[in-house]
Amino acid sequence: MVLIRKKSIDSKEYYYLEHSFREAGSVKKKELYLGTEIPKNIEEIKIKFTEEIYKERWSKTLEEIKKEYNKENRSIPESLTEKEIESFMIKFTYNTQRIEGSRLTLRETANLLEKGITPKEKPVRDVREAEAHKKVFYEVLKFKKDLSLDLILHWHRMLFLETKKDMAGILRKHQVAISGSKFIPSSPVEVYLLLREFFKWYEKNKSKINPVELAACVHLKFVTIHPFGDGNGRISRLMMNFVLKKNKYPMLNIKYEGRNSYYNALERSQVKKNEGIFIQWFIKTYIKENKRYLKK
Repeated sequence: MVLIRKKSIDSKEYYYLEHSFREAGSVKKKELYLGTEIPKNIEEIKIKFTEEIYKERWSKTLEEIKKEYNKENRSIPESLTEKEIESFMIKFTYNTQRIEGSRLTLRETANLLEKGITPKEKPVRDVREAEAHKKVFYEVLKFKKDLSLDLILHWHRMLFLETKKDMAGILRKHQVAISGSKFIPSSPVEVYLLLREFFKWYEKNKSKINPVELAACVHLKFVTIHPFGDGNGRISRLMMNFVLKKNKYPMLNIKYEGRNSYYNALERSQVKKNEGIFIQWFIKTYIKENKRYLKK
């Protein structure tokens, strides 16, 4: 928790922000000098101060995950690497589709994508979109250039060409609402301009911030624009893993079971216009999912 502390020196009062946290079994403290008066924009300063502390604390952990992940990959035979990628693809496809309402179970998804066994009495749309997601996922892995609007439209077209042909690869021209969320996406007339701004932001910042934070921002910014009539979450999670893979970090599978905290972090960031909320959730989740790469 960030607290405001007052110190008296030579009969004068000075204000500081203070944040205490436990690390390696001991309590550590960070301070930020505010001045002789509490600034009017103190809440903004608190948010920025907290974000900088988290970035500093997490940067070494994320670098260690990357280092150990790549070290492990170099020691694994290529055939086993392919099997691990396939296993991740199945789990990722199951979870990203399930979050969006698919009725396929993990076992049904595995049988479908590994063995071509179509589950009985399940919506054909769910089956076709799972198969399409597998194809897009492997395209994400192979693509050597960088994110662009044309690429995103292509992935969206691939994902929905068989199930929602009238909207596949097409930017929305109607207003949309997110079920159960207080956040209202931008109007359709703003979508193209916001996407141009997004890709300009990406080009400017892709080499400046940690790739895990970059992946979180790409996911949040894109899904907030909500450029498609459907599939925004799935495309943003593919983009997220594209960024991680391109920068040699392990990819992330956001699990269906944890969807409530995921939704809450997204909505709070969007409604409060504070990216730090989702970034903190994302990095905490990322570290938890990759703790096997961290030395005990």
